[in-house]
Amino acid sequence: MRILIVKRDKLGDMLLTTPLIAHLRRSIPGAEVSVLASEYCGWVVRDCPDIARLWTYPRLRALSVLKPAEFFRYWAAYRDVRKMRFDAAIAAGGEYSPRAVEKALAARAARTIAYAPSEHRFGPRLTDPVDPPAGGHEMDRMLALAAPLGVAAPKEPIAPEYRLPGEARAFAERWLSERGLAAGRYIVVGLDARRGSRQPSTEQILRWTARWREEHGLKTVFMWTPGRGSRLYPGDDAIAEPVLAQKRPEIHPYRGPIPESLGLIWRAATSLFPDSGLMHFAAASPGGVLGLFAGSPLAPEQWAPRGPRARWLRSPTAVPQLGDEAVLGEIAGLLIAGSFRARAAAR
Repeated sequence: MRILIVKRDKLGDMLLTTPLIAHLRRSIPGAEVSVLASEYCGWVVRDCPDIARLWTYPRLRALSVLKPAEFFRYWAAYRDVRKMRFDAAIAAGGEYSPRAVEKALAARAARTIAYAPSEHRFGPRLTDPVDPPAGGHEMDRMLALAAPLGVAAPKEPIAPEYRLPGEARAFAERWLSERGLAAGRYIVVGLDARRGSRQPSTEQILRWTARWREEHGLKTVFMWTPGRGSRLYPGDDAIAEPVLAQKRPEIHPYRGPIPESLGLIWRAATSLFPDSGLMHFAAASPGGVLGLFAGSPLAPEQWAPRGPRARWLRSPTAVPQLGDEAVLGEIAGLLIAGSFRARAAAR
């Protein structure tokens, strides 16, 4: 059976799709699972061992009319996918998305599986509509889309998987060496540009990093997104600049591309991120992650980090209301679980 997973965008969402891919590959004898995704997120599964083939297409925007090559790449990806005559295409997502359904239908597979209400607008073209879920984690919602193919939910948990490319690993080793940092002897602290109200405050970051240095002898790699003022991507400069102004020797700032960021996360003792794509990647890293949630009471239930060393905390309103001892205690638990001192010594 040839199955196509169709994914529109978002990095963390793409990572959370890897359990569905692995489960299909292991549950259906001889199954070939391929992926069609936006160029923005397709690279996440480029080295996934369970994928037979990966196609990516550019995200078309209003300015794309000035870039004919983008339209050609988009058309070429779908042309090649249609030639494969897939047995099934799955619009991988945890809720009903008309645009996701349209992209899955455009693959022209024999069957199309997607979440859709009973009175959806796609008619018989959507051969296998699934009632949208009322709750549950995003990863489990996507795993449930395998049911129309006769595949039950996995009996054992499947964690999201990301294989760090050699280039990112080499970058991290160079960057750490230049700053006298050792693998497993620092914590990554990151900010999330989309939700400024859910970020740790400047004061919290300074307190936490000082405690990690005093109690565990660990330094900090501090990541943030530059910028300010945009409604969708406001940037984190307002929080980052006061932290950097302190010139703390234990804090090492980093701003750079996501693949290189992942290289640093993979070498850390553990990481701390607000709810974001990087939080999900850190959950798949050797050191794990502590995810911070605020605002929506449903957010952790759907978006909590998943992995063997993934934990999360929720504040009733905003991240700055999280108590220091709760955060420090959870981080200490992750450090113990990961035996960071032994790992650092071994390296």
